Amino acid sequence: MLSVEGVSVWFGGVKALDEVSFEVGEGRIQGVIGPNGAGKTTLFDVVSGLCRPSEGRVSLAGRDLTRVSPVQRARAGLRRTFQRTQVFGRLTVADNVLAALDWHGGGGGLAADLAGWPGRRRLERERRERVAEVLELCGLTPLRDAYAAALPVGQRRLVELARALADRPRVLLLDEPTSGLDADQTVRLAAAVKALGTTVLLVEHDMGFVMETCDTIVVLDLGKVIATGPPAAIRQDPVVRAAYLG
Repeated sequence: MLSVEGVSVWFGGVKALDEVSFEVGEGRIQGVIGPNGAGKTTLFDVVSGLCRPSEGRVSLAGRDLTRVSPVQRARAGLRRTFQRTQVFGRLTVADNVLAALDWHGGGGGLAADLAGWPGRRRLERERRERVAEVLELCGLTPLRDAYAAALPVGQRRLVELARALADRPRVLLLDEPTSGLDADQTVRLAAAVKALGTTVLLVEHDMGFVMETCDTIVVLDLGKVIATGPPAAIRQDPVVRAAYLG
């Protein structure tokens, strides 16, 4: 579903990524781990379109996205959350999630709104039903009418996850998803991610979460891939242990 081929990124004289290659199969959950400065965030920026690689390509279901804008990537089904929470503070939790569906249009525009066309009413009903599904999955139903700005960091992060899921992404990029979550929220997040059935690529420092949630793991060090494999193999890999796990 997602393919990264020979991606290198130079920042001046610094090579942040060095010929990074891997694939994520459809419906698989793949983690990216490594020490600080390994290139994990740069990799996510390349995949999501915020950074253009110096070399290499990124493909989604066989489509080359290397020179495609972040907006076009999102509309192709590639969605991302960020390390720093970014919610619409003046909107309710439900409306934050609903906002992710707005780009599809309104089935007739302003005239349909004013006339109350059946197509518009049906679309709005389907949107609200999808929002309810995602809020339930993320454990946010009791908070649906709360303003996002009033929530603690952990709950805001779950709002971001719900918003990313609302439009049924083909590939979901999660950047430090457990940051700010308590133990119960982390357990719920792990269960939610595994229940999605969608392709997931995540960067995370919580090794318990990574080992429990991911099907495969890519390990970066100094911009290079030093290991790829299932959690059990990565845990025992001497190179990985020396570079990161200790």
